[in-house]
Amino acid sequence: MAQQVKVILVDDIEGGSAEETLSFALDGATYEIDLSTANAAKFRDAVAPYVAAARKAGRSGSRGNGVRAPRRGTAGDRRGRAADIRAWARTKGVEVSERGRIPARVVEQYDAAH
Repeated sequence: MAQQVKVILVDDIEGGSAEETLSFALDGATYEIDLSTANAAKFRDAVAPYVAAARKAGRSGSRGNGVRAPRRGTAGDRRGRAADIRAWARTKGVEVSERGRIPARVVEQYDAAH
């Protein structure tokens, strides 16, 4: 028997249809929120002055010699990263499946952007 799974995003602010999932971090915690295009634009506009004044944080795991340690972590950490990559890809118009392995080219694009 075949199954078809559909994911329907609901705007977490207004309850209507959402077109994208935004990921953001604050005070060491990472969050995701599903938003309509209009609410996503409002969110980006609201944080834009802070992003413009901020500096990008380095990735943890540096060995001090310029070589990064391999990414390690729990399965939950890896799933969280996959969710972040999928959400980012959707905002960039890059097609990626909801389940399964994310193509290396998409992961590379995500890493280059972050």
